[in-house]
Amino acid sequence: MSGTAHFAFERDIDELEDQVARLRDSAAKRGLDAGDELRVLSAKLDALRDETYRNLAPMEQVQAARHPKRPYTLDYIEGVFADWFELRGDRRYRNDEAIIGGWARLDGESVMVIGHQKGRDMKENLRRNFGMPHPEGYRKALRLMRMAAKFRRPVVTLIDTPGAYPGFGAEERGQAEAIATNLREMARLRVPSICVVIGEGGSGGALALGVTDRILVLEHSIYSVISPEGCAAILWRSADEREKAASALRLTSADLFALGVADEVIAEPPGGAHTDPGSAMQSVSRSLCRHLGELGQVDTDQLLASRWAKYESLGTWVEAGSS
Repeated sequence: MSGTAHFAFERDIDELEDQVARLRDSAAKRGLDAGDELRVLSAKLDALRDETYRNLAPMEQVQAARHPKRPYTLDYIEGVFADWFELRGDRRYRNDEAIIGGWARLDGESVMVIGHQKGRDMKENLRRNFGMPHPEGYRKALRLMRMAAKFRRPVVTLIDTPGAYPGFGAEERGQAEAIATNLREMARLRVPSICVVIGEGGSGGALALGVTDRILVLEHSIYSVISPEGCAAILWRSADEREKAASALRLTSADLFALGVADEVIAEPPGGAHTDPGSAMQSVSRSLCRHLGELGQVDTDQLLASRWAKYESLGTWVEAGSS
């Protein structure tokens, strides 16, 4: 094996990928035609990816959402939008690179795009703080949302964070206040808004970009009040119970849609978005265009009323036997 499998459930996929690579290399070196054998193995590999990713346990879905090869916000900005122009800083403290934002065009329409950004290597992860924003990141996001509202342009947010940064400095500079202010202001933003959960949707750090008219979730993404490890440590006093916690949290895309949290689950290519980023981006683009088209037909007052009703209805329940 090449050792490229990132998680246990990918080991069989990794072994078959190695077989395909070895056969291709051997045929090339010897000048042989291995087309038939490669087609058979490739078809077997595609089927294995599809079967594996269709049957992931909740904790395996968490791992898939954290896959280091998964497309990040900047990848989607490059693949889905055009004419990207980044805007930086919160005008109060500094520019937080864990959140990026700026103007772009989607199907010819000018939109404000804001999202969490992780790094591909240690150097970039340190610069991006592993996708965990400080309060100035959320204040930058709010500044850009207000700018979009001023120019009457839609807001699109891309969510992918383990959560807001819990360090002393972040708390001293008002992390909780920054998140709470975003929740309030997004709820009354007078332009259409859509969020897409493209990876991890962790706690208030994700929700601070997620109070939108439509919530779209990629098939192998998660959205939860707390990580399975954190939940297990609190409820069972052991992070070893993370599988149990992941099941209890109902954090998968299927759960989110069934609970009414997600308005749409965007299908991913077999084996996850990282196996065919171009296909995943086309699906995201189609979904965004459709929803923005629908929201663009709604009167502003009705838009706000519908948004309020959407979040007011989340978590409601009725006792058995009650009328």
